[in-house]
Amino acid sequence: MSTIHVFARAHHQFFQFILLPGVFFPFLLLVRFLLFTPLELIWPARKLSYMRIIGRDLVAFLILRYAMIPGGAYLNSILPGAHHIPIPAVIADLPLSARLLIYFVLGDLGHYWIHRLTHTRYFWRVHKWHHSPTYMYWLAGMRSTALDIAMVSLPYILIVRLLDVSPWWTGTAISVAYVLITDWMHLNIPWRLKWLEWIIVTPRYHHIHHSANPQHFVKNLAPIFSVWDRLFGTYLDPDQVETNLSFGAGENTNPVRLLAGI
Repeated sequence: MSTIHVFARAHHQFFQFILLPGVFFPFLLLVRFLLFTPLELIWPARKLSYMRIIGRDLVAFLILRYAMIPGGAYLNSILPGAHHIPIPAVIADLPLSARLLIYFVLGDLGHYWIHRLTHTRYFWRVHKWHHSPTYMYWLAGMRSTALDIAMVSLPYILIVRLLDVSPWWTGTAISVAYVLITDWMHLNIPWRLKWLEWIIVTPRYHHIHHSANPQHFVKNLAPIFSVWDRLFGTYLDPDQVETNLSFGAGENTNPVRLLAGI
């Protein structure tokens, strides 16, 4: 066997191993820690004691990974309306890059409206756990109830047929992308590239949404593309908001009800 074949086989076996659920998610968590924590330590937006909060956030991450995500997937399988929309052939035949762009844009638009719905009084309890941290940093966004996950997943499930013809790793890559995007939005850095906020949500843009000020609860709701806030009247310019924000839902809730989203 040639050296090239040996290397290719070892490479394939490595990725088979790393993509095992029990290996991949701890590995991804380590990568995120090594990627984002140095940025926050070098360039913090606000002072933060990691030792004081890291324990509870790791517990929240484990609850999310091993309880809420499986629970949300189960709810998606039984909720009415969780059906794939047929994709016209003219779109299905587009290159994968174009179909991925359509998938992200349409999914993000639906995600925006679901997110906006969870900030109404009828669905706020479903989403409140996500707003419970009184601080912002990359791991703070790892809180979602099973029903919250099921609801925000629906737009993506409806259009998943866009990805029918794609490499085997596409689903994993999209999942990793959304995890990193969530980390990025909650990152404790004072990012101020104004032009970038015309395209995507930045940390300071999203931090306003997590503000403990009730006037900010329904502002800057966009998940990825900031254009939705500008189009639908929920945009709040970060330059018009004080930098010394406080965070949290501003409510005391029974922990069991908070995790259950009821």
